[in-house]
Amino acid sequence: MENTATERVHCLIIGSGPAGYTAAIYAARANLKPVLYQGIQPGGQLTITTEVENYPGYPEGIQGPEMMIHFEAQAKRMGADIRYGLATKVDFSGEVHRVEIDEHKWIEADTVIISTGASAKWLNIESEQRLNGYGVSACAVCDGFFFRGKEVAIVGAGDTACEEAIYLSKLATAVHMIVRKGEHGMRASKVMQDRVKSTPNIKIYWNSETDEVLGDKKVEGVRIKNTQSGELQTIPVSAFFVAIGHHPNSDIFKGIIDMDEAGYITTIPGTSKTNIEGVFAAGDVQDKIYRQAVTAAGSGCMAALDAERYLSEKGIV
Repeated sequence: MENTATERVHCLIIGSGPAGYTAAIYAARANLKPVLYQGIQPGGQLTITTEVENYPGYPEGIQGPEMMIHFEAQAKRMGADIRYGLATKVDFSGEVHRVEIDEHKWIEADTVIISTGASAKWLNIESEQRLNGYGVSACAVCDGFFFRGKEVAIVGAGDTACEEAIYLSKLATAVHMIVRKGEHGMRASKVMQDRVKSTPNIKIYWNSETDEVLGDKKVEGVRIKNTQSGELQTIPVSAFFVAIGHHPNSDIFKGIIDMDEAGYITTIPGTSKTNIEGVFAAGDVQDKIYRQAVTAAGSGCMAALDAERYLSEKGIV
């Protein structure tokens, strides 16, 4: 039996990475009294990142989880109501937007900021998860710097994998690129394939899949298997990058919010506005290009300002 308990708020924020927390900071300062539900992974993808060196204001770098604790503390200090809970259903058919939390409580909100992020796709092998943060990464731009002057491996066959392989080639002495299919089965655009093939320190292993990431406390190598011959080969590397794509956490909005074929929420260019009036999107759930903490935070600021302007124009606050 459905629990009909409801609560009314001016601004509801779903998700708690840099986008959600920044939106909460700006919304609280604007006296919108925001309520933020942290979602399934409080703090977002940065909580599974070790060192963050590319976020401005941290000259010595900072651990990802610690950074998210700072974000949360700042949002709380500004007056944001931060709560545990997962959005499980939405009803955006009326002027007041309804969001179900944990399958039992409904929140009615004048504005909703969606900042549910995206999750990296993994190979789902034990060693990959065990060494995540210790040489295994799903973001070359975030973590490649730590492996400059060393040999690294990357798995993937799309444009992102090619871009990241090229990025890594400028830092690492050698980049070992593992591609599941043959040369004609690569998903990347022709221009990106040509760039990878013409980069001297990128070596491509066709018809290959990852058998195991090697190392006890940090990545020391990768064992790959040829899908045609079954032959195993060990490559000594210091890092293993997974670039097989991301999945935006947008499933509960399908059929309601406009999104692209991959599930990324579509926003009006230059704004955080979605196709539903009063509903805004920020961070990785609507950004498949940059996917950085600093760009997510910037879009969270935009969403809060857009929400504030919307509420002001409606005469609600």
